[in-house]
Amino acid sequence: MMRRFQEHRGSGHATTPAGFGRDAMLSAARVSPRNVMSRSWPGRCALLLCVLLILAACADKAPQLPRLAPDDVVLAFGDSLTFGTGARDEESYPDVLAALIGRKVVRAGVPGETTAQGLRRLGPALDTYRPKIVLLCLGGNDMLRRVNDATIVANLRAMIAAAQSRGAAVVLLGVPRPALFGGAATFFADLADEYHLAYEGTVLNAVLRDPALKSDPIHPNAEGYRRIADAVATLLRQRGAL
Repeated sequence: MMRRFQEHRGSGHATTPAGFGRDAMLSAARVSPRNVMSRSWPGRCALLLCVLLILAACADKAPQLPRLAPDDVVLAFGDSLTFGTGARDEESYPDVLAALIGRKVVRAGVPGETTAQGLRRLGPALDTYRPKIVLLCLGGNDMLRRVNDATIVANLRAMIAAAQSRGAAVVLLGVPRPALFGGAATFFADLADEYHLAYEGTVLNAVLRDPALKSDPIHPNAEGYRRIADAVATLLRQRGAL
């Protein structure tokens, strides 16, 4: 059975291993999934069960988050997108998220901050608030200033490691590149895969590409921040935090 099919050079026909002739091949065809389904309802049900088990196994591979107790803290850490520039404080995405999930969400955003600056600030913030989950949204200002991707990734890696070393789970938000139809920089998804993080990579791009959801060229308005909060709340629910 370990022998491979081999082709006759020049003949255009394939030969089969010994003992696997035409009759055996026809017999195998008669028990194909298609024929099993056509035979009986039990056959169809068995095949459907197999498909459902495969889908369930794939779903289990999605990164899960720790369950948030009523008194657990979520730290929203980032730049002006986390601070809520372009809207009132209570309209920022962390404040709206707190109302949606019924948990304390610390709004720790500093306008204009780069990943290098965020890295220096994160440790004290983690020690002060002791969050169960960190929502990390940084990198946009680096890209605006043309900081190379390797530097951004190194800083994000260090921040992820700092949070995880203190027992906090990290949710990564992908920030779009400052280019027409740029989409979230691919290194965000790569980092999420590398560290097996819950990842939201579409909502910021969708909001920042829609003039109706923006207060200025690079910041959302109140409705834009609400869309971000809704997307993060949905992700938290899907990954078991709520």
